[in-house]
Amino acid sequence: MGMKWIKVSILIVLFLLEIGGMVVFSYWGYHINAGVAVKIIMAVAIPLVIAILWGLFLAPKASLPIISYPIRTVLKLVVFVVASAALYTIGRIAIGALFLILSLLIVAAVFILKLYDVKI
Repeated sequence: MGMKWIKVSILIVLFLLEIGGMVVFSYWGYHINAGVAVKIIMAVAIPLVIAILWGLFLAPKASLPIISYPIRTVLKLVVFVVASAALYTIGRIAIGALFLILSLLIVAAVFILKLYDVKI
């Protein structure tokens, strides 16, 4: 029973990281050097596009899943690294580093423990 709770906890943290990534992209989109209207559009459009692509290709029940799980894992890591870089570019260096480290650890745990195939 103990291992099940660890797996569930890891998957919950992964989901929170995915949501956090969307928040980061929205925050970054609003902090670009542009007018207010463009900032608002970017704050909505960037995370929306990423969420749609994530849902189509990377989500556990993706509409058009990428067949190879290792490739999906690498693409998820790319999204998290870009989100961390976005935090860095707007001066949130410590939060960006923390987000990067946590996302690397959680994605690695999901891959190593084969949690992408868990039915909970």
